[in-house]
Amino acid sequence: MTETWIILGATSSMARAFGRKVSEAGATVFLAGRDMEDLKTAAQDCLVRGAASAEAIKFDARQTDCFGAIIEHVTKVEGVINVACFVGSMPEQSAIDADPSLIEGTVMDSFTGPATFLQMIAPEMEARGSGTVVGVGSVAGDRGRIGNYVYGAAKAGFHTYLSGLRNRLNRSGGHVVTVKPGFVDTAMTWTVEGMFLVSSPEDVAETILKAVKKKKNTLYTPFFWRYIMMIIRSIPEPLFKKLSI
Repeated sequence: MTETWIILGATSSMARAFGRKVSEAGATVFLAGRDMEDLKTAAQDCLVRGAASAEAIKFDARQTDCFGAIIEHVTKVEGVINVACFVGSMPEQSAIDADPSLIEGTVMDSFTGPATFLQMIAPEMEARGSGTVVGVGSVAGDRGRIGNYVYGAAKAGFHTYLSGLRNRLNRSGGHVVTVKPGFVDTAMTWTVEGMFLVSSPEDVAETILKAVKKKKNTLYTPFFWRYIMMIIRSIPEPLFKKLSI
């Protein structure tokens, strides 16, 4: 049976790589995002790579009143419906410090928007008794750090939401994979200083699909970020608050 993947934030580098991978496996693909021209081009690429069908859909995480129509459209397909959320935005912390109004958009893009979409489509997945949610968070959500604590807080909230959704969908045959990437070569990180051990979007997409097949609950990618964050989480708060990491 053909699987369907709804990819939110489909113009990001990681999402593009993921879309290519599932297309090569013959999936039906809905590419959702804001740049329709870019999405249409990506949809054609997916078709060339073997997708059963590929369609571009207008999606903005901040316009939740449009989600109902999107869900009504994408759930007309039969079979297994999966959702991959690559949505997020990460303004520089200094910009947020100067303009706290940026917090709302950051949280909507990185947490409440995607969570609202997943909350709305969850009953359909439960009714079908199947389906996987891939929720892309960040290692930044593991501990509040001075360099990006607003973005980290949004992703921490998304991680907690995904944990609860995993508990819910598990009861009906569904599954949720929480993905916590480290530094990935994407537009979001091009301006970030001090990056190291940078992974490619293609490698991340490959590890996500392996995690989906193995029904992993949480995936750090690349794998060594699990241990890096274990060390960072273990630093006592009196010392941690003096560090610039």
